[in-house]
Amino acid sequence: MPLFHALVPCAGSGTRAGSAMPKQYRPLAGRPMVMHTLQALSQVPQLSSGWVVVSPADDFSWPVQHWPLHFQRIHCGGSTRAASVFNGLLAMLEAGVDPQDWVLVHDAARCLVSPAEVGHLIEVCRDDPVGGLLALPLPDTLKSESTGRVSQTIAREHKWLAQTPQMFRLQVLCDALAATAQVNFEGITDEASAIERLGLQPRLVQGSARNVKVTYPADFELAEAILRSKA
Repeated sequence: MPLFHALVPCAGSGTRAGSAMPKQYRPLAGRPMVMHTLQALSQVPQLSSGWVVVSPADDFSWPVQHWPLHFQRIHCGGSTRAASVFNGLLAMLEAGVDPQDWVLVHDAARCLVSPAEVGHLIEVCRDDPVGGLLALPLPDTLKSESTGRVSQTIAREHKWLAQTPQMFRLQVLCDALAATAQVNFEGITDEASAIERLGLQPRLVQGSARNVKVTYPADFELAEAILRSKA
C-alpha cells in the first residue's frame, strides 16, 4: 500500500510580510510560525513522514522541543517555491521513498490548517487516479481591473480558491515539475497547475476558510488571535 508524506517548502524570504526575518520563522503565539504548521501536520495519523525543505544557507535556530520525530529538514531549497518543491521531491526519491507514494505539499505559512482537514483530503483522494487539493468555492464577487478601475464582473460560479495541502503521487508530481524546470517553472503557481499541464484534472476537496496563507502584516494579527484562542 502506498504511504503518505508531507513536504513543506520553507526556503522563502516572505518579503510581503514586512518583517526582517523570513515570515515562516516569525514568532506567533510563542513559537515560530512554521512550528505551528509542522505540529498540525504531525498530528495527522496517516502521514508516515515529513520533509521540510530549507535553504542550503539556512541558519535558523530550530527548536528541539515540539519538533516531530518523524519529520526531517533537507537543505535543498531553491530560488522559488516550485524549485524548492521539485528539489525536495528529488531528495525524497534519492532517499528511497517509493515513487508511487502520495506526497502532500503544504505551505509553511498555512499554520492554521487542522489535522482533520488534512486527514479528510487523504481519505477522499487516496484512491483517486490523479489526486487533489483543499480549496474553497469563491464566496465573493470577482472583478477584473484595468488602470485601477473595474473592467468586468466575472461570474463566481465554478470558481475555487486553491489551498494546501495538495496531494499527488511522488513520481507524477516530480515529472510534472521537471517538464517546466528548464523555463524556471514559468506559469507554475502551485502543484495542481503543474499536474494540469499533463492533461490531468485534480480533485477539489472543500477545505476551511480558516486555512489562510499568512502573507501580509494584518494576517499575522489574525493568526495570532486564532492560535491563542485555540491554546
